[in-house]
Amino acid sequence: MSAAQRLGEARELLSEHPVVDGHNDLPWALREQVRYDLDRRDIAADQSGHLHTDLPRLRAGGVGAQFWSVYVRSDYAGDEAVSATLEQIDLVDQLIARYPADLVRALTADDMEAARAEGRIASLMGAEGGHSINNSLATLRALHRLGVRYMTLTHNDTIDWADSATDEPRHGGLSDFGREVVREMNRVGMLVDLSHVAATTMRDALAVSAAPVIFSHSSARAICDHPRNVPDDVLELLPANGGVAMATFVPKFILPEAVAWTLAADENLRAHGFHHLDTTPEAMALHRAFETEHPRPVATAATVADHLDHMREVAGIDHIGIGGDYDGTAFTPAGLDDVAGYPNLVAELLARGWSRADLAKLTWSNAVRALRDAEAVARELTAARGPSNAVLRP
Repeated sequence: MSAAQRLGEARELLSEHPVVDGHNDLPWALREQVRYDLDRRDIAADQSGHLHTDLPRLRAGGVGAQFWSVYVRSDYAGDEAVSATLEQIDLVDQLIARYPADLVRALTADDMEAARAEGRIASLMGAEGGHSINNSLATLRALHRLGVRYMTLTHNDTIDWADSATDEPRHGGLSDFGREVVREMNRVGMLVDLSHVAATTMRDALAVSAAPVIFSHSSARAICDHPRNVPDDVLELLPANGGVAMATFVPKFILPEAVAWTLAADENLRAHGFHHLDTTPEAMALHRAFETEHPRPVATAATVADHLDHMREVAGIDHIGIGGDYDGTAFTPAGLDDVAGYPNLVAELLARGWSRADLAKLTWSNAVRALRDAEAVARELTAARGPSNAVLRP
């Protein structure tokens, strides 16, 4: 089969089994670029000069469900973090209301299947970082009522009850209150997302969680030794838990050669007064100037496929998915430049001998099944006990 034929087969497969993408930071990009002015960034039109994501490219990429990240930076704290998260949720609500022919709210696995049948993109939300609940289980429950269906336990910084992968540990994983957060997430039906957390936190959460966990955008540490990735011993725990690890496309997490380059590029941003996660046009201009003098190692769809091959071998085909992290990263792999690129990844996997049945699990059914199983656990737990009123003890 030629490359063109494989790409055609990939597109045909995605028309039936579209991508459930675990993580897209479009809401934060719209906050940073235009302060939520959707007339200035009308995603019904091509926004390739500004964003990785718009509706035409989501359609071209075969995306059938998107977890929109309602992320706020982890240097936001307390009520500021909660308010900013609510603003992000409101933005997703605005997008769904503005583009009803393309986007539809999804709260359940059944909603995802209904959206697929209608040819619309199921829109779910994930809160990226436990700082968004300000140490309050009542706030956690409120976010769930507003439609948030997963929470990443930390972002880049360790919080009062959970250790991050990219900060100094303080708890040895989860604190007692952190374990109670996981139990309450199980009770309400919110998926526990273990991207960004320390490996000790991953193991603690898996030991506590009665429902499937996810990694909304993390790849294999055995292939690229970055703390944001999942160690093999954790991948091996997913079958018993029912969880799903969704491979990310961020070059610094998947290509070993990109790690050192990214550290230098981030330091260049900080030296000029920018946050290292800034993707505004001004920050990107600095990045491009840096790249001119220091050529960037470039990942490809094959790089991501290497991670997926390994994750399938260790965790099993029923426990892997895709979480691109578009609009949350300055750089993307060649061939996966934006949300239109998913067919290129599927074509690469077809070339490696992946079956259509396995690809359908990767793109669609694994993520839907994890949410459905979490809903079943929540029904059992809510019948057995009421809301937790635990508080964080000093």
